[in-house]
Amino acid sequence: MNDWPDAWSDDNRNNRYGRGSANAQPESARVMRQVQRGQGGPTPAAPPYGGVPQQQPYAGDQSQDPYGNGNGFDSGYNTGQVYGGAPGAGGPGGPGGMASAPGARPAPNWRARIKWTAITVASLLVVVSVGTYFWADGKLNREVDLSKVIDRPDGGEGTNYLIVGSDSRAGMSAEEKKALHTGSAEGKRTDSMMILHTGSNGPTLVSLPRDSDVEIPTFVGSESGKTYKGTGKHTKLNAAYATDGPELLVRTVEFNTGLRIDHYVEIGFAGFANIVDAVGGVDLTIPKGGMKDTKSGANFSAGEQTLNGKQALAFVRTRYALAGSDLDRTKNQQKFLAALASQTATPGTILNPFKLYPTMSAGLDTLIVDKDMGLFDLADMFWAMKGVTGGDGKSMNMPISGSIGGNLVWNKTKMKTLVTELKNDETVTVSGN
Repeated sequence: MNDWPDAWSDDNRNNRYGRGSANAQPESARVMRQVQRGQGGPTPAAPPYGGVPQQQPYAGDQSQDPYGNGNGFDSGYNTGQVYGGAPGAGGPGGPGGMASAPGARPAPNWRARIKWTAITVASLLVVVSVGTYFWADGKLNREVDLSKVIDRPDGGEGTNYLIVGSDSRAGMSAEEKKALHTGSAEGKRTDSMMILHTGSNGPTLVSLPRDSDVEIPTFVGSESGKTYKGTGKHTKLNAAYATDGPELLVRTVEFNTGLRIDHYVEIGFAGFANIVDAVGGVDLTIPKGGMKDTKSGANFSAGEQTLNGKQALAFVRTRYALAGSDLDRTKNQQKFLAALASQTATPGTILNPFKLYPTMSAGLDTLIVDKDMGLFDLADMFWAMKGVTGGDGKSMNMPISGSIGGNLVWNKTKMKTLVTELKNDETVTVSGN
């Protein structure tokens, strides 16, 4: 008696199960799909519902075919591998891990990025600095040859610069001469002269009035090479420049003071005005009563104001509106130059290339210096001028004892003490007028 339902009797199971039929076949392709895929027929589509994706056969690798068909099929199940990653690894693709997301990128190496950014920035700064140095160095007009100066005094400690403001009108148009009230005189003369000493005891700025009474000594002509014997005659200091230019001026200053001049720096009217305009003007306080001078073009009310290039030139040239004439003018020149140096050295100028380069260009294009002058010497002079304003140094006129025929006579005793202190790089104790 058969308790199986009709559909499940032994007789209607088509001899497929449990009877050891001679026609025994492996499970059909419907049941054992992997066998069908391992054979040479067309590859069916991937199984639905997240089945294992089809993999390509590895020809000739019998070990990968569990049925010995020689088709090299590897389903991935025989190794336990699912998607990438080494079997047994704890990372993605291994036991306990997750498959990596498609297109995932490794985390950025910030340490390497910061390192290379720093190297790039440092390299750029070096390139810009070197380029700026050679650009600026090429602009210096090294026209003065101090080797032509004869019978020079011995040098001392520190560095001495002779800073000269000339009334040169070179390169100025008729309109500019009129606007700046410079006149149209030919040639050039010294409008102001200063000795700037730099050393370990702070800078000292000493103005030499152009009307100073001096003796022009024996000298060798800067152009002719001819020797001109001194006559012992006294004249105004600015006559030395008018006679044979910077070299004779340096020779005359050294002869009358006994102080050796290490470097020479000169700037004309146009260059001075251009520097002031390039830096955006200079803030200055005009003393009570204001200032008005038709010859220089000065017309200022009392109080603090910003002077542009034209106004600044009028301010430093004014003498007839001042009670002390040339002595008071030298004080105003010192005051303005120190303010200009202080304002130029601000971060707003140094760190702003659109302001720094025009300022440097305006100054370097019009400066005349000696052949041994370098950019570091120029920087030393500049910072010393700024130090005078900041209270780290001292500014004064050459001590005066009186006048002869309109010439200002230096106080020989005080001058000797001043020169000794400068030579020894000592704190200056002498006061000027």
